[in-house]
Amino acid sequence: MILSDGEIRLLMSFQDLEIRNIDPNQIQPASVDITLGNSFTRDICDDGTPLELDHPIDYETIITSKYVLGPHEFVLATTREYFKLPKNLSAFVEGRSSIGRTGLCVQNAGWVDPGFEGEITLELFNSSNRPIVLREGQRLGQLVFARMMKNALNPYNGKYQKQTGATGSKIYMD
Repeated sequence: MILSDGEIRLLMSFQDLEIRNIDPNQIQPASVDITLGNSFTRDICDDGTPLELDHPIDYETIITSKYVLGPHEFVLATTREYFKLPKNLSAFVEGRSSIGRTGLCVQNAGWVDPGFEGEITLELFNSSNRPIVLREGQRLGQLVFARMMKNALNPYNGKYQKQTGATGSKIYMD
């Protein structure tokens, strides 16, 4: 079941669902608007060397209020909001239609698991032929919450727990 704005507000008032750095106007009828933070992370290898998924990736992180995403460029970014989900809520990121129509693809690879705590790392790809200016605080998407019938037996406590800033892949740790 998808949570409504009233349910989101109620859970936040009881502190069952924590969302830090949020303006009440970000709560929509069936989601919470997510905005861009100031942390951007990108792979620094540009020599065409194949990416080995069982090895750490060399990243650089840039802290800035404005990032220019070049044509066909990929970057990790973070939400300004910090989330703490209870054991019976999951969530997923949906990009805004208006943003997608510019050629900016916004996604989060997978569900936000019950028990997750932290900022959400977003994968941004500019599929257009023009640079796109990204600004801290810009509304990029929505987080949709889904209530589970029962609490998760093993809520999330993995390698991205309590992450802040745009966090690169840790797949090599699997």
